Amino acid sequence: QVQLVESGGGLVQAGGSLRLSCAASGRTFNIYAMGWIRQAPGKERERVVAISRNNNTWYTPSVKGRFTISRDNAKDTMYLQMDSLKPEDTAVYYCTAHTRAPLLIVPPSSIDYWGQGTQVAVSS
Repeated sequence: QVQLVESGGGLVQAGGSLRLSCAASGRTFNIYAMGWIRQAPGKERERVVAISRNNNTWYTPSVKGRFTISRDNAKDTMYLQMDSLKPEDTAVYYCTAHTRAPLLIVPPSSIDYWGQGTQVAVSS
């Protein structure tokens, strides 16, 4: 089993920055890709970013140029630097991980591990 623990959420004004972290523990050697999925109140889940073990990345168009994902395999930790935040970025952000190499993106139903979620709130 793998445990994912997020940190770094909070309240920030529009235009500000936050950095999320997701630390993985347990049988992490099987993890191929990690990412973040967010869910705003009353809205569908939205995939935000993903990164593979060999640092291939994917970003949803609305965050390109503002968010940067990175991964430290030695520390089994993933980071999401969020700059130029907008009120529409407000959501609970969930760290995810899956083992289904070589796929960078898999359906939510195929994600093996989820974190507990961290709240990001951006005020206008």
